[in-house]
This record gives sequence, C-alpha cells and structure tokens, in this order.
Amino acid sequence: MEFDLSLIVNSLPLLLKGAGLTLEITALAVGLGLIIGLFLGLAQLSKNPIFRWPAKVYVDVIRGTPLLIQIFIIYFALPNIIGERIDPYIAAVAACSLNSGAYIAEIFRAGIQSISLGQMRAGLSLGMTYPQTMRYIVLPQAVKRIIPPLGNEFIAMLKDSSLVSVIGFEELTRSGQLVIAETYGTMEIWTCVAILYLVMTLTISQLVGWLEKRYRLSDER
Repeated sequence: MEFDLSLIVNSLPLLLKGAGLTLEITALAVGLGLIIGLFLGLAQLSKNPIFRWPAKVYVDVIRGTPLLIQIFIIYFALPNIIGERIDPYIAAVAACSLNSGAYIAEIFRAGIQSISLGQMRAGLSLGMTYPQTMRYIVLPQAVKRIIPPLGNEFIAMLKDSSLVSVIGFEELTRSGQLVIAETYGTMEIWTCVAILYLVMTLTISQLVGWLEKRYRLSDER
C-alpha cells in the first residue's frame, strides 16, 4: 500500500482550517479557565467555608470525571433541562472552559501557597488590605511560578479538545475524520493530523520556555 502524498496536499487546507479552530477553542477554554481558576483557587484558600467548600467540591468533581462525559452532559443532557438545543461550538467552549478552570484552580492554589507567608505578613504590616497584598505582592510572584504548569495545561487542553469531535464540532480531528470518509486515506490523513498536533504543541512549548527565560532574567536584574 503506497503512501499518497498528493492526498495530504489536497486535504491540507481543510486540515489547517481545523487546526485553526482547535487553537481557537483551546485559547478560549484556557482563557476562560484562567478567570474561573483564579477565583476558585482563591476561594479554596479562603478561611470562609461558604467559599472554600463549594470551590473544593467543584474542583474535585470536574477533575474526577472525564472531559468526554462533561461534553455529553452539556451538549446532550443540558438541552433537556433548558428546553433548547445548544450549538456545538458553545458546548465545546463551555465544557473545555469548565474543565480547564478546575485544573487551573489547583495550579493557582499551589502557586499562591508556594509564596512565603512572610510576604503576606509584610504587606499587611505596611497597612495594605488582604486583597491589596494578594494583588500587588503575592499574585505577581505566584504567576511567575505557575507559567510552566499553565503551559502544560494549554498543551493538554489542545490535545483533549479533540474530544469535541464527538458532537460534530469540526476541529482538527473531526476534519481528519471527514476527509478520511471521502478519500479513505487513513494512513495519510492521520499522519498529517498527528504532525499538525505535534507542530502546535512544540510551538507552545517553545513559547512557554521563552516566557520562563524572560521572567527568570527579569528576576536576576
């Protein structure tokens, strides 16, 4: 069985479009996940059980269930409750964002806890409030430390986003499936899809490494 390179060339525009949608949904998911994760991470560190326990339950439930099931719940089960169909794009972004938020919450929590308590006490002793100390002293230091795990989360979500293909959202994996259904070029198309994923993940890894180096140099000055 010969490897048909022309099949890849002809299918590349559609696959690149799917790759663009994969990056788009990943960026949206991680971006919204950063907002969700920051508030959940701070809530988990709160001494008030009204904030701490709901945040902890949310994180445990989301991290303890597969993303695929979460996608099914939002796309198939939720419409039965609200009485309206959910667009695959909205369902994909919502499921991935909620999932990413739980993991990023743990990243923020660990990052904040890695900062010495003396930093918080120093801020409070200077007359700053707790939110001010967290915003201007603790969080800036924590952000530098959480860049590597955030990069890992972005890469993991980039790959996990392939699961939204099950609801018909035409990201990279789904685009590959559609091309294969028409051409039967299983080996060629899946090889191309794998290479595109690899290129995206390696690019993100290089970007994260550059950010780490930049922040490290700024600390040394």
